[in-house]
Amino acid sequence: MTLRPFHLAFPVHDLAEARTFYGDVLGCREGRSSDRWIDFDFYGHQIVAHLDEAVRPAGASNPVDGHDVPVPHFGVVLTMDDWQALADRVAAAGISFGIEPHVRFKGQPGEQATMFFRDPSGNALEFKAFADDAQLFATAFAAKETN
Repeated sequence: MTLRPFHLAFPVHDLAEARTFYGDVLGCREGRSSDRWIDFDFYGHQIVAHLDEAVRPAGASNPVDGHDVPVPHFGVVLTMDDWQALADRVAAAGISFGIEPHVRFKGQPGEQATMFFRDPSGNALEFKAFADDAQLFATAFAAKETN
């Protein structure tokens, strides 16, 4: 089966900031747009930033491998080289990482490079990469999470 692109619509408080962040910083090609929304090619997937001037970031999180992971969040699995290049671009743009680029679940099934940061509207994004893509759906669980 061929993997099909997903579609995600999400709120942003400022379309110009979204255009700069997703287009210039993340390198997403812009598709259709209006004065209320913008389509982006998010690594082959379609995301749509919809204007909602009242949007506020969610404050929930869950513990994962010693970090408080923001919920909700979205992102994509990249190759290791693309993941590192994105981490470097995000840092060079002066964007603060919510969770710094690092490897989690070291030595366990599902070992992965990950990083979290927020867009200008506070939407949390996670980008990850695996040295072995077969680990993406590893079924063994990490040790019980604790704070």
